[in-house]
Parts: sequence; structure tokens; C-alpha cells
Amino acid sequence: MTPLTYHDGCMIVVTETESDMERDHGPSWTVPASLSPSRVESFLSCPLAFRFSSIQRLPDPPTQATTKGSLVHRALERLFLLPPDDRTPGALDQCVAEAITEYQAHPDFTGLALDDATTQRFFAECRELAANYMTLEDPRRVRAIGLELMLTAPVSEGLVLRGIIDRLELDGNGELVVTDYKTGRAPHPNYERKSLGGVQFYAFLCESVFGRIPAAVRLMYLKSGEVITAVPSSQSTRYMTTRTNAVWKAVATACERDDFRPKPSTLCNYCAYQRWCPEYGGDPAQAAIEAPRLLTGAVGGIVETDVTVAIAGP
Repeated sequence: MTPLTYHDGCMIVVTETESDMERDHGPSWTVPASLSPSRVESFLSCPLAFRFSSIQRLPDPPTQATTKGSLVHRALERLFLLPPDDRTPGALDQCVAEAITEYQAHPDFTGLALDDATTQRFFAECRELAANYMTLEDPRRVRAIGLELMLTAPVSEGLVLRGIIDRLELDGNGELVVTDYKTGRAPHPNYERKSLGGVQFYAFLCESVFGRIPAAVRLMYLKSGEVITAVPSSQSTRYMTTRTNAVWKAVATACERDDFRPKPSTLCNYCAYQRWCPEYGGDPAQAAIEAPRLLTGAVGGIVETDVTVAIAGP
């Protein structure tokens, strides 16, 4: 297989994070002091869903897609903790088995409440995704220098970007390479540019933290067995910070004015907060009262796995 290579100077993205620092701003809601791809995706897709999950911090139940992605990421992380010569297909099978054992007691899995047949199918799909990885590269030749790296970088006063890099490595010339595992299918050609928006985010974090823009960012789609390689540029990375600040200001304005409007789309079918949406006859004011009881341990939620947030350039 020959990876596709992209040189694009206009792709924009914001970071991924597990938690937000916050500061007071305006009379209505507290403005997050950090942004992430999943949170920005929520804001751009539906400001009201963003308010529920990122401002009010209502429960966001796990989904099969998100949990499957986390489990496979964990198995690959365990693989690259082994010495290079030990990274064999058999070793990966063992890493998947160990990850499955870990997740059998994890809230992200137990919260799915799967029956026995669905559980077996779920774990079989995890094994298949991991096995697909071995067809994409030889892990014994990878010079990994960081796994599941949480990086942070300030963008402007009051705003920090945070994100997790699945794998950071060195190529044959000693240049940085970022590899990002995707457990979904590769995007249709019409949407490839949008899916590559995260490239500029990774480039910004590496430049801010390590003083170097990576020579390449590889998006590894385990389900479809494809690899897309993108080459970031300093120009697009700089533009990303401008656009990120613009998104953050839009969030701040919405907080100040209490103006988080619903935005109906196909994503509504997967939204954990649909019952409190005015578009479906719900009352947003009741969400804070009812969601902690109704959503804890429930199945559903906003699907975030393999969603890359791209904010179109000029």
C-alpha cells in the first residue's frame, strides 16, 4: 500500500484534552480557558450540546465507538512499551488481551451494559482492528520516543490548547513524526481535507513544546487499512492560532449572552441530551436537574471518536 501524501497550508484545528481549566467571564456562564477538538466539534455542530457537556459538565455516557477506540489505543500503547524486537503479532495479541482485561472493569465499558453476545462481538472487533495495524507497518522498525503524550501550549492570554499525541517517533533523518490511530474508516476523498485538520494542531503543539514542526503526521485508519500522510507547514500552523482564538471568542460571547442555540443535524440521533433540546420539545433548564440521574450509566452520548475538527481557512 502506498500512503497518500498531502501538502496543505490552510488546514486548521484546535486541540484535544481530557479536562478544562476555567475562568469567570460574563454574567451567565463560565468560559473554558482551554479548547479541544471534541469540544470545538460540539460547539460548531451544536452550541447547546457544547453548553451541556463542556460548560455545565453534564454526564456524557460512553458509546461502543469511543470505548472501542480507547481499548485499541491502549493495546497499541502496550505494544510500544516492549523492546522493538519483541513487537510481534503474537505480542500484540497478548497486548489486546491485557487491554480487554483492563477494560472489563472500566466504567467506559461497564457503562455500555452489553449483553454476552454483543460483548463477544465488541471484543472481536477490537482484536480485528489491532490485527489490521500489523498490515500497515512493521512496529519493530518504529523509533518511538513518546506514547499517549499530553501536551499543552498557550495560544493567547487566557487560552491554552491541550492535546494527546498517540505516538511520537523519529524518522531515519532524526525528524519528528506524529502517528495518530483512527479506529474508523478513512474519509471519502471529498472530506479528506477536513479530516486532516488535526495535522496543524499536532504541528503547533510540537513546535511549541519541542521547538520543531514534525516532518510528517500520519493518520492510520485501522478499520479500512489506510494511511494518510500529511506534511504540516509553519504558515498553516500560524493561521491555526488565529482561527482558534476566533472560536474561543465566539464561545466567550455565547457564555456572556447565554446564547447557545441548538443546531439540528444527523448528529441529533446520537446526542445524549436530545430530551432537553427545544427542537425536540425539551427544556434546557431541566438538564442540570435530570441529566445526572438519567444519564449516569446510560448508553448513548455524543460520538467523538475519530472526529477531526477542521475550521476552514480563507
